[in-house]
Amino acid sequence: MLKSEVQTQVFPRALQPVKIRKNKLISGLQTLWEYRVSYLFIAPFLICFIIFILLPVLSALALSFTYFNAIEAPRFIGWDNFRYMLSQDLILIKYALPNTLSFALIVGSGGYVCAFMLAWLISILPGVYRKWFTLAMYTPSLASLVAMSIIWTPMLSSDRIGYLNSFLLKMSLISEPVQWVTSKEHLMTSMVVVSLWKSMGIGFLGMLAGILNVNPELYEAGRLDGIRSRLEEVWYITIPSTKPQMLFGAVMAIVGAIQLSSIGTALSGMNPTPEYAGHMITTHIDDYGLKRFELGYATALTVCLLTIVYFAQKLSWKLFGTKGEE
Repeated sequence: MLKSEVQTQVFPRALQPVKIRKNKLISGLQTLWEYRVSYLFIAPFLICFIIFILLPVLSALALSFTYFNAIEAPRFIGWDNFRYMLSQDLILIKYALPNTLSFALIVGSGGYVCAFMLAWLISILPGVYRKWFTLAMYTPSLASLVAMSIIWTPMLSSDRIGYLNSFLLKMSLISEPVQWVTSKEHLMTSMVVVSLWKSMGIGFLGMLAGILNVNPELYEAGRLDGIRSRLEEVWYITIPSTKPQMLFGAVMAIVGAIQLSSIGTALSGMNPTPEYAGHMITTHIDDYGLKRFELGYATALTVCLLTIVYFAQKLSWKLFGTKGEE
């Protein structure tokens, strides 16, 4: 076979992947142009998502591999931030991470269960009273951390004029004032109580809406099939019928627990909290990022926190999501 004939057989084969990619690109551009109006409608959300979510996440991921102090240019240091986080940051390992996990587990799961129970109880009330109870449960979630600390600081004050201490002293239940927000023993308990009070937010409204929109014919069919109690109705009808709303409530409970993790600083008025009793990953990030200006390590901590939230969200999808949604 001549050399020219061999080249004519080899070169077309080599050019085939290039032609395939070119055809795919042209086909993709034609599809985009065909549905240009639809993409125009989603453009505002897509632009905001890229600017305010995607780019900050990618920037944080890049900065987590650098040393950056906000004065000098970022310097690439590889995995040093993560090595320090896992081996030498004793405050994170001993206090911040265990406190964050225990707080998120108690407040997230406890607030989620309370939200569902309250939503179910409110759903069986007459319509006249339902809106007022819903408003009373939802309103605390609108309060900011500053407003919440203003409300609860007099209540949990450590002296005799604090509302809770004054009541307990008058009832002879305690002999001396309890340091609710300034002692290692009681700070976490106070944080959990205040956070549960504030946890009836959007997730609570979503579950209430889901329960109210369950088809009443399902309950009638359930009674015909042998369901005799309200508990059986909740287990066999209400929960399966409100899985999308319960998934939404679970995700919001996780996000809310992370957002409320800085409540210890607001209640005690100190950062770090007394003996690191209420020290969380978020306050640890504030310490390194806003006080020490070690922004590279602070972003590495945010990546760690983002990873924890991601796996918690995946667990929620496994529990309440359907196969089609996954």
